Amino acid sequence: MGIRKILSVCALFALAACTTVPITGRSQLNLIPGSSMMSMSLQEYDKFLKENRLSTNQTQVAMVKGVGARVQHAVERYFASIGMSGRLSGYQWEFNLVEDKEVNAWCMPGGKVVVYTGILPVTQGEAGLAVVMAHEIAHAVAEHGNERMSQGLLAQFGGMALAEALAARPEATRNLWMSAYGVGVQYGAILPYSRVQENEADHLGLIFMAMAGYDPNEAVNLWQRMAAQKGGAAPPEFLSTHPSDASRIANIRKLIPEAMRYYKK
Repeated sequence: MGIRKILSVCALFALAACTTVPITGRSQLNLIPGSSMMSMSLQEYDKFLKENRLSTNQTQVAMVKGVGARVQHAVERYFASIGMSGRLSGYQWEFNLVEDKEVNAWCMPGGKVVVYTGILPVTQGEAGLAVVMAHEIAHAVAEHGNERMSQGLLAQFGGMALAEALAARPEATRNLWMSAYGVGVQYGAILPYSRVQENEADHLGLIFMAMAGYDPNEAVNLWQRMAAQKGGAAPPEFLSTHPSDASRIANIRKLIPEAMRYYKK
């Protein structure tokens, strides 16, 4: 590695050391500029929609879009209340339901959300769907994808900048992006969220769904149903990045009283 590249990587690390999650204050390794994340999100989201079949079930599509819009407005109100509306600058919210039997859902930077039809039997209605969508949106606004992508760039490309990685190894970089956001097994091994990231997404997700008018207690029921999905030979795709177990549900129970302060029927 040349001197210039070493200095560049060091500078990135210096900036990353100053990056924190606004909700918890946790130090966060985010090497990739937000503008780059947004740009790649737009490209990959459009590509994904072209390669996958959108649901034609108008009732289910309307539910996904309706729940998504309610959670979106809750997120915007929450960030405005803490003086951090700028965190959502450049967001172009979009909610789509894709025909796929996988039990999965995800949110890319900029509010680009996909729900798979396979998760609907587990969510069992709007409240359960709100748990999932609020949780995924929480991962996005907390920039957990950037954090995982940054870790992947360090591990696979020695800290190479995203633009350089895309130019030098475009397919590997795209696969890394997809795995960072849990977009299907065809892109390789999914990068698991850390326990800290999961707790942050649970915490924020409960608040977001409560502000959107959904009872946070539904989160316990949803994650219990999700945990029951592990009984098969292979766990749902959703659980590759979202481990569901007794300790997680116990932690959610502890968070519910705070979230209930935001809940209005």
